[in-house]
Amino acid sequence: MNRPPAQLAGAPLREDLLQIARMIPAQARVLDVGCGDGRLLDHLMREKQVDGRGIELSQAGVNACVAQGLSVVQGDADKDLVDYPSDSFDFVILSQTLQATRRPRSVLLEMLRIGRFAVVSFPNFGHWRVRQHLLLRGRMPVTALLSQAWYKTPNIHLCTIRDFLLLCDKLDIAVEKSLALDEAGRAAPLGGYLRVANLLSVQALFLLRKGPDFTPTPA
Repeated sequence: MNRPPAQLAGAPLREDLLQIARMIPAQARVLDVGCGDGRLLDHLMREKQVDGRGIELSQAGVNACVAQGLSVVQGDADKDLVDYPSDSFDFVILSQTLQATRRPRSVLLEMLRIGRFAVVSFPNFGHWRVRQHLLLRGRMPVTALLSQAWYKTPNIHLCTIRDFLLLCDKLDIAVEKSLALDEAGRAAPLGGYLRVANLLSVQALFLLRKGPDFTPTPA
């Protein structure tokens, strides 16, 4: 397999991306949806020799990936995942992008139609600082992960950890692994402490698979 050149080698990964990388086995077929500048793809190709592909909305992101020798095309998760054949990947990754999609329910269904597993991370709108900001100021919060004002943010479908788990249950999507990340970037299993995690976690990360009654029907 051809590997990309070394421009991104050694570039630090966000903690959630490192956690995602640990979930991906060597030589897996991977599609990274909303792959940005390709840091995660580059890391997976170097460290785990995956067969990696990417789809990215911004032309600048696509250009950055292609410049590194990564196999990335320009596309929209809301529209273009339907063009991929079923079961064509082992893992489909969506990192910090679900909340920016127009049809997150359909995107999740398509991810699990395309791949055996899906990996999803998103900012948790149930974090205590978000709740405090809304309670005391009565305004949409601006945080490290939600860094833009409400009128110019790309985030249009914010949710809490509990919201996401309820959606997975409704769609018969099984949770293989779940992690909650705090403000310092420390990751811990969600376990049975959902209320605490929903209050203290700034972001969450899930490894998902099809449940026994999963039906990949777009919403």
